[in-house]
Amino acid sequence: MEFSKIIERINELARKNKSVGLTDEEMAERDELRKQYLTNFKNNFRQQLETIEIVDDSDKNIKH
Repeated sequence: MEFSKIIERINELARKNKSVGLTDEEMAERDELRKQYLTNFKNNFRQQLETIEIVDDSDKNIKH
């Protein structure tokens, strides 16, 4: 599922939970979507970190 669609659905479930509550199926869906969101976030963050190069004063490029 697309990142923005996951966030949109999580927000829908959060609003519904505040107003009328969630069924067991919706709670399971919410938990699964949260897990997917965190996995996607961690993977994207890891990719960003892997592209960072640390350069020290002696001009040696150190890949982090």
